[in-house]
Amino acid sequence: MPLIQDLEIRLFERMEPLEAEWRKLEADSANSLHQAYDWCASWVKAHRNPLAIILGRWNGETVFILPLEIVRHGMVRSAQFIAARFNNINSGLFSAAFRASAGPAEAALIRQALTDLLAGRADLVSLTNIPLEWRGERHPLASLPAIENQNHAFQLPLMADFEQTIGQLNAKRRRKKFRHQCRRLDAAGGFDHVIAQTTKEKNAMLNAFFEQKAIRFKAIGIPNVFQAPETQAFFRLLLDVDTGSHDTPLELHAIRLKGEFKGRIAAIAGLSRKGDHVICQFGSIDEDLVADASPGELLFWLMIERACEEGASLFDFGLGDQGYKRSWCTVETVQHDILVPISTIGQLAGLAQRGMTRAKAVIKGNPQLYSVIQRLRAHADEVPIRSTGTDS
Repeated sequence: MPLIQDLEIRLFERMEPLEAEWRKLEADSANSLHQAYDWCASWVKAHRNPLAIILGRWNGETVFILPLEIVRHGMVRSAQFIAARFNNINSGLFSAAFRASAGPAEAALIRQALTDLLAGRADLVSLTNIPLEWRGERHPLASLPAIENQNHAFQLPLMADFEQTIGQLNAKRRRKKFRHQCRRLDAAGGFDHVIAQTTKEKNAMLNAFFEQKAIRFKAIGIPNVFQAPETQAFFRLLLDVDTGSHDTPLELHAIRLKGEFKGRIAAIAGLSRKGDHVICQFGSIDEDLVADASPGELLFWLMIERACEEGASLFDFGLGDQGYKRSWCTVETVQHDILVPISTIGQLAGLAQRGMTRAKAVIKGNPQLYSVIQRLRAHADEVPIRSTGTDS
């Protein structure tokens, strides 16, 4: 498949004319659910940022789509993946044939096309959180200059059944902890693992998540990334999507208590699924309710057990190095950022972003320094501002 010849690359400012081609590409399991049409459309409807969708065709067939939006950070206009701030893994959308045949020449051609097509529209192309190797495949843009992202992602491979899955971990300790959690909750009156089904249930559970998360962020002194109204609108729109299958951009799970605290929600998590890949997008707990029973940990057990039963192969805890993720996960995925400067300002911004990424990696490696920085950010975040889609 000689792609370098006759590869046509164009820019589009609207999603709608591309929906059929887009959905065809997103059906490929190697492409991230964060570049799926419904995920991107929900973000675009909530945020209304200018779009710069880069589409490649070869012999009349669409072989890739890079769904980008233009976001201004001060003086710099950045072309980045749609909803980048809340994406746990980015891939763009590439056909299997393109992935199999594309090499450095095709990657260089795409880079040049980005520079040409976005001139005057953006100063910097910032393609963040791309795993250069993912599930046995090399990314088509892996040959371009990249910097390691300061955040890694963590996954648990799912086996044929749940017993085999937890067998990868300390299964004896896991089962003992699970029994202890159940006894604690049974002593308080019991619990149900519930999944929001109706619009009323979904909105109520999402509101509870926002409330729990706001309390938690304030208590530990870090910025509330879910505070902006348009961010909350984005998640509400995702809940409205009905794919008619196991695949879903967002599904809400919770531990709902019985007995003395009947109807109260002790823990909440938001899951996405595409094919055999499940991603935990967020989670929260009510720290005033049965905290000693670790309801968040219990919810993970139940969600992973269900994912095994429903044929998933990978449970993804997403970005960020946290103790509970390491306790569950056997796979750590390194992600990279690809930066393509377009203007002089973009060249300077690219250098600054590389420096910032390295600095963040150093800061996150120093817990005391990281805590101080987060408290300063929280103080600056006390006045609500419009979300810019910047990565934290």
